[in-house]
Amino acid sequence: MRILIVEDDEVLRDGLSAGLSLDGFEVDAVSNCADARAVTASADHAAIVLDIGLPDGSGLDLLGEWRRAGVSTPILLLTARNMVSDRIDGLDGGADDYLGKPFDLSELSARLRALLRRCDGRAESVISLGGLHINEARRIVALDGHEVSVSRREYAILHALASRPGHVISRGQLEDRIYGWNDEVESNAVEVHIHKLRAKLGKEMILTVRGEGYRIAQS
Repeated sequence: MRILIVEDDEVLRDGLSAGLSLDGFEVDAVSNCADARAVTASADHAAIVLDIGLPDGSGLDLLGEWRRAGVSTPILLLTARNMVSDRIDGLDGGADDYLGKPFDLSELSARLRALLRRCDGRAESVISLGGLHINEARRIVALDGHEVSVSRREYAILHALASRPGHVISRGQLEDRIYGWNDEVESNAVEVHIHKLRAKLGKEMILTVRGEGYRIAQS
C-alpha cells in the first residue's frame, strides 16, 4: 500500500518513513502543502498522514481543499496541539482519524491499517505463517491454535518480522520499532526480546542471519 506523509519536521518525517516502510508500506514523504498538492496530483495513495502545522499553510486548510475537490483518500491528522477543538475541526473537515504528538509508531501503523481495512470493507487483517497467526486488529498472537501472551515490544518485533517474510530485518530497524522518539536505547534490548519470543514460539521461529539481522521462519 502506498501512503503519503506530509510532515515538516525532518527527523520525524524520516523516522515515520523508515518505520512505516518496515511495516510494509510504500512511502512518499513531503514537508509542505505545495509539495503535497503536487504529489497527490501525480500519484494515487491508499492513505495520507497529514500534519496540521505546516510552513506554507494549515494542514486543515489543505484537508478542506482536498475534500472539496472530491479527494476521498483516507486522511489521518497529526498535530502537536492536542486540544479538543483541533480534533473536532479536523474530523468535521473530513479527516478520518486523528493522532496527537507524541505518539507510538506502532499505534500510527495500526490506525493506518484500520483505515485501509474499513475502505476495503474488511473487519480484520491476519498474518498467517504456518502455525503462527497474528491478528493485527486485536494484536493477538496465536501458535497452532493457542493464544500466546507477548509484551508490546515483543509484538512489535514479531510483527515487523512476520510482515516481511523472507526479508532480513536489521537490529537497528527493530530498535526503531520498539522505542519511542525520546527513549534511551538499551544496547541488548532486541536480543533480549528475541530470546523471549523464541522461548514462547520455539527457537526456530526467528532465525539469526549473522552480521545482518533476523528473519522469520517460513514453515
